[in-house]
Amino acid sequence: MPPDLNLRISPRTVQRETVDKLRLAIFSGLFQPGSRLIESQLCTQLGISRPSLREALRSLEAERLIEIVPNRGPSIPALSWEVATAIYEVRELLEVEAAGRCALRISPEQLRELEKSLSAFEEAASSNDSLAQVMTAADFYSIILANCGNPILEEVHRGLVARISFFRGRSMSLEGRAQSSLAEMREIFESIAAGDEKAARKASKQHVLRAKAAAKISMDNGI
Repeated sequence: MPPDLNLRISPRTVQRETVDKLRLAIFSGLFQPGSRLIESQLCTQLGISRPSLREALRSLEAERLIEIVPNRGPSIPALSWEVATAIYEVRELLEVEAAGRCALRISPEQLRELEKSLSAFEEAASSNDSLAQVMTAADFYSIILANCGNPILEEVHRGLVARISFFRGRSMSLEGRAQSSLAEMREIFESIAAGDEKAARKASKQHVLRAKAAAKISMDNGI
C-alpha cells in the first residue's frame, strides 16, 4: 500500500451520510409527523456518536425537516396544510418560470440528461418504491432548474427542495398519483424539447396544481 494513502474517514463524510440517511427516512415516512426522535436509538441504529448525530440534526433543522425544541429534543414537525399551501405556491412560481426559461435555453446534451431522468422516474413509477419516485422526480426538476439561466432562481428552489420532497412523498402515496405524475412530467419534457416556452409553463403549472391537490387528499385522509 502506498505510504501516503489516507484511508481515514473524515467526520464530514460521516455527517453527510447521516444527513442523507435521515433525510431519506423522513421522505419515506419512516418517521411520522409529530413524532419525537430519540437520540440514543438513532445513534445505535446508525452506528454513530452523539456529537455526529447532533451535527446531522442541525443540518436537517436548517432544511426545516425537523425541529429541535429545548428540553424536548428533535422531532418531526406536524403536517400543516397552511405550510404545504405556501410551499406549493412558491413552488409553482419557481418551477413554472424555470420550465419556460429552460425551453429556450437547454442544450441538446442537457436535454438528453433530462430525458434520462424522466426514464428513471418512469421506472420508479412502475414500482412501489415511493422513495425512488421522490428522488428521481427531484432529479428531473433539478436539471430543469440548472438550465433555466437564472442561478438565483435555482438557489431559492434548492433551499426548498427538502420540503418539496417531503410533501411530494405525501402526494405520491396516493394511489395512481405516480402514473399521473409521469404523464404530466412527460408533457413538460416534450414542451421543453420542442422549445415551446408557453407550453412548458402551462404543463408545469398544471403539474404543480395537480400535485398540490393530491397532497391535500393524502393529508386529509392521513395517508
